[in-house]
Amino acid sequence: MPREDLLRSVPGVGPTTAFTLLAELPELGTLSGRQIAALVGVAPFARDSGTLRCTRAIWGGRATVRTVLSMATLSATRHNPLLRAHYRRLRDAGKPPKVALIARLRKLLVILNAMVAHGTPWNPSIAHAA
Repeated sequence: MPREDLLRSVPGVGPTTAFTLLAELPELGTLSGRQIAALVGVAPFARDSGTLRCTRAIWGGRATVRTVLSMATLSATRHNPLLRAHYRRLRDAGKPPKVALIARLRKLLVILNAMVAHGTPWNPSIAHAA
């Protein structure tokens, strides 16, 4: 199955997202979940120094991919029960909406990365384990 079809099999991922990921992120499917999240710029990084302990923040990475994925994440939250449940769980735990958005974005990216790496289309029961 072509990589575009694999990506588009996920509810909420359309042609724009699939083409952007294929063009701007050729490493998709070859790196680990942590590595791909850091490459896109959605991995939380610490900015601690000495006894100063700050909240974690995302920065760097590929802005075009992050922008397209954020829109896909918003769409997937409506149409994908797995990401909707993940969002509800985070919000019920008291996380701010932006933090929940980035967590869902990273989860979607890791799922897409695993799907491309294994060559399997969207399957909610398998993706739930990710």
